Amino acid sequence: MNIIEKVKNFVEQECRKPESKYGFEPFEFHFVPVVKYAERLCDELGGDKETILVAAWIHDIGSIIYGREDHHITSAKVAVEKLNGLGYPPEKTALVEKCILNHRGSQGKERGTLEEQIVAEADVLANFDEISGIFKAAFVYEGLTQAQARESVLQKLTNKFNQLHFEKSKEIIRPKFEAVKILLEK
Repeated sequence: MNIIEKVKNFVEQECRKPESKYGFEPFEFHFVPVVKYAERLCDELGGDKETILVAAWIHDIGSIIYGREDHHITSAKVAVEKLNGLGYPPEKTALVEKCILNHRGSQGKERGTLEEQIVAEADVLANFDEISGIFKAAFVYEGLTQAQARESVLQKLTNKFNQLHFEKSKEIIRPKFEAVKILLEK
Protein backbone atom coordinates (compact mmCIF):
# COMPACT_ATOMS: atom_id res chain seq x y z
CA MET A 1 0.00 0.00 0.00
CA ASN A 2 1.44 3.39 -0.96
CA ILE A 3 1.61 6.44 1.32
CA ILE A 4 -1.46 8.07 -0.23
CA GLU A 5 -3.58 4.99 0.49
CA LYS A 6 -2.19 4.72 4.01
CA VAL A 7 -3.07 8.34 4.77
CA LYS A 8 -6.52 7.99 3.18
CA ASN A 9 -7.20 4.90 5.32
CA PHE A 10 -6.02 6.70 8.46
CA VAL A 11 -8.36 9.65 7.78
CA GLU A 12 -11.26 7.31 7.04
CA GLN A 13 -10.67 5.40 10.29
CA GLU A 14 -10.56 8.63 12.30
CA CYS A 15 -13.83 9.79 10.71
CA ARG A 16 -15.49 6.47 11.58
CA LYS A 17 -14.58 6.64 15.27
CA PRO A 18 -17.52 7.33 17.61
CA GLU A 19 -15.62 10.28 19.11
CA SER A 20 -15.13 11.93 15.70
CA LYS A 21 -16.28 15.54 16.12
CA TYR A 22 -18.45 15.48 12.98
CA GLY A 23 -19.01 11.79 12.33
CA PHE A 24 -18.21 10.08 9.06
CA GLU A 25 -19.85 12.66 6.76
CA PRO A 26 -16.74 14.86 6.35
CA PHE A 27 -14.88 11.94 4.81
CA GLU A 28 -17.37 11.47 1.99
CA PHE A 29 -18.56 15.04 1.64
CA HIS A 30 -15.35 17.00 2.18
CA PHE A 31 -12.14 14.96 2.08
CA VAL A 32 -13.07 13.01 -1.07
CA PRO A 33 -14.05 16.14 -3.08
CA VAL A 34 -10.92 17.99 -1.90
CA VAL A 35 -8.75 15.14 -3.15
CA LYS A 36 -10.67 15.05 -6.46
CA TYR A 37 -10.03 18.76 -7.06
CA ALA A 38 -6.44 18.53 -5.85
CA GLU A 39 -5.71 15.78 -8.32
CA ARG A 40 -7.38 17.67 -11.16
CA LEU A 41 -5.50 20.89 -10.42
CA CYS A 42 -2.23 18.99 -10.08
CA ASP A 43 -2.79 17.28 -13.44
CA GLU A 44 -3.47 20.64 -15.09
CA LEU A 45 -1.02 22.90 -13.24
CA GLY A 46 1.79 20.61 -12.12
CA GLY A 47 3.33 20.16 -8.70
CA ASP A 48 4.42 17.17 -6.66
CA LYS A 49 1.37 14.93 -6.89
CA GLU A 50 2.22 12.74 -3.92
CA THR A 51 2.69 15.75 -1.64
CA ILE A 52 -0.53 17.33 -2.86
CA LEU A 53 -2.64 14.19 -2.43
CA VAL A 54 -1.21 13.30 0.98
CA ALA A 55 -1.88 16.86 2.16
CA ALA A 56 -5.35 16.87 0.62
CA TRP A 57 -6.31 13.69 2.45
CA ILE A 58 -5.06 14.80 5.86
CA HIS A 59 -5.50 18.61 5.71
CA ASP A 60 -8.51 18.74 8.08
CA ILE A 61 -7.80 15.76 10.34
CA GLY A 62 -7.37 18.07 13.33
CA SER A 63 -10.98 19.19 13.04
CA ILE A 64 -12.11 15.55 13.12
CA ILE A 65 -10.04 14.74 16.20
CA TYR A 66 -10.05 18.04 18.13
CA GLY A 67 -12.63 20.39 16.53
CA ARG A 68 -12.46 23.27 14.06
CA GLU A 69 -10.63 25.86 16.15
CA ASP A 70 -7.04 26.16 14.90
CA HIS A 71 -7.55 22.98 12.90
CA HIS A 72 -4.81 23.93 10.46
CA ILE A 73 -2.36 23.75 13.36
CA THR A 74 -3.75 20.57 14.93
CA SER A 75 -4.02 18.94 11.51
CA ALA A 76 -0.38 19.74 10.75
CA LYS A 77 0.72 18.24 14.09
CA VAL A 78 -1.28 15.06 13.53
CA ALA A 79 0.01 14.79 9.95
CA VAL A 80 3.65 15.15 11.00
CA GLU A 81 3.23 12.51 13.72
CA LYS A 82 1.47 10.11 11.37
CA LEU A 83 3.90 10.59 8.48
CA ASN A 84 6.90 10.22 10.77
CA GLY A 85 5.35 7.02 12.12
CA LEU A 86 4.99 5.72 8.56
CA GLY A 87 8.65 6.47 7.82
CA TYR A 88 7.83 9.16 5.29
CA PRO A 89 10.91 11.23 4.28
CA PRO A 90 11.30 14.30 6.54
CA GLU A 91 11.70 16.71 3.60
CA LYS A 92 8.40 15.50 2.09
CA THR A 93 6.70 15.62 5.50
CA ALA A 94 7.78 19.26 5.79
CA LEU A 95 6.11 20.06 2.43
CA VAL A 96 2.87 18.37 3.51
CA GLU A 97 2.99 20.27 6.79
CA LYS A 98 3.34 23.61 4.93
CA CYS A 99 0.36 22.74 2.70
CA ILE A 100 -1.78 22.04 5.76
CA LEU A 101 -0.66 25.06 7.77
CA ASN A 102 -1.42 27.38 4.84
CA HIS A 103 -4.62 25.86 3.45
CA ARG A 104 -7.11 28.12 5.23
CA GLY A 105 -8.08 31.22 3.30
CA SER A 106 -9.39 32.89 6.46
CA GLN A 107 -5.88 32.88 7.93
CA GLY A 108 -4.42 34.98 5.12
CA LYS A 109 -1.21 32.94 5.06
CA GLU A 110 1.33 33.37 2.27
CA ARG A 111 1.56 30.27 0.11
CA GLY A 112 5.08 29.86 -1.18
CA THR A 113 4.70 26.74 -3.29
CA LEU A 114 2.46 25.46 -6.03
CA GLU A 115 1.56 22.51 -3.80
CA GLU A 116 0.35 24.81 -1.00
CA GLN A 117 -1.80 26.80 -3.41
CA ILE A 118 -3.32 23.70 -5.00
CA VAL A 119 -4.31 22.19 -1.65
CA ALA A 120 -5.83 25.50 -0.54
CA GLU A 121 -7.77 25.90 -3.77
CA ALA A 122 -8.98 22.30 -3.76
CA ASP A 123 -10.31 22.92 -0.25
CA VAL A 124 -12.22 25.95 -1.54
CA LEU A 125 -13.56 24.19 -4.63
CA ALA A 126 -14.92 21.28 -2.59
CA ASN A 127 -17.26 23.67 -0.78
CA PHE A 128 -19.21 24.19 -3.99
CA ASP A 129 -19.88 20.45 -4.30
CA GLU A 130 -21.38 20.10 -0.83
CA ILE A 131 -23.46 23.19 -0.14
CA SER A 132 -25.78 21.12 2.03
CA GLY A 133 -22.93 20.73 4.51
CA ILE A 134 -22.50 24.49 4.73
CA PHE A 135 -26.22 24.82 5.40
CA LYS A 136 -26.01 22.05 8.01
CA ALA A 137 -23.23 23.96 9.79
CA ALA A 138 -25.32 27.16 9.65
CA PHE A 139 -28.39 25.48 11.15
CA VAL A 140 -26.90 22.92 13.53
CA TYR A 141 -23.61 24.41 14.67
CA GLU A 142 -24.26 28.14 14.27
CA GLY A 143 -27.99 28.12 15.16
CA LEU A 144 -28.96 30.45 12.32
CA THR A 145 -32.48 31.02 11.02
CA GLN A 146 -33.34 30.11 7.45
CA ALA A 147 -32.89 33.70 6.22
CA GLN A 148 -29.63 34.10 8.14
CA ALA A 149 -28.34 30.79 6.82
CA ARG A 150 -29.10 31.71 3.21
CA GLU A 151 -27.25 35.01 3.60
CA SER A 152 -24.36 33.36 5.46
CA VAL A 153 -23.90 30.58 2.92
CA LEU A 154 -23.98 33.03 0.01
CA GLN A 155 -21.41 35.25 1.74
CA LYS A 156 -19.14 32.31 2.59
CA LEU A 157 -19.19 30.98 -0.96
CA THR A 158 -18.64 34.46 -2.42
CA ASN A 159 -15.63 34.90 -0.12
CA LYS A 160 -14.32 31.48 -1.10
CA PHE A 161 -14.67 32.20 -4.82
CA ASN A 162 -12.81 35.49 -4.32
CA GLN A 163 -9.97 33.65 -2.55
CA LEU A 164 -9.16 31.62 -5.65
CA HIS A 165 -5.79 32.46 -7.15
CA PHE A 166 -5.69 30.31 -10.28
CA GLU A 167 -7.82 31.21 -13.27
CA LYS A 168 -8.18 27.44 -13.83
CA SER A 169 -9.88 27.10 -10.44
CA LYS A 170 -12.27 29.94 -11.23
CA GLU A 171 -13.02 28.38 -14.60
CA ILE A 172 -13.77 25.01 -12.99
CA ILE A 173 -16.13 26.36 -10.35
CA ARG A 174 -17.68 29.43 -12.00
CA PRO A 175 -20.83 27.60 -13.22
CA LYS A 176 -21.57 26.37 -9.69
CA PHE A 177 -20.84 29.79 -8.20
CA GLU A 178 -23.20 31.46 -10.68
CA ALA A 179 -25.90 28.87 -9.82
CA VAL A 180 -25.41 29.54 -6.10
CA LYS A 181 -25.88 33.26 -6.67
CA ILE A 182 -29.09 32.66 -8.65
CA LEU A 183 -30.47 30.36 -5.97
CA LEU A 184 -29.47 32.31 -2.86
CA GLU A 185 -29.63 35.99 -3.80
CA LYS A 186 -32.85 37.79 -2.90
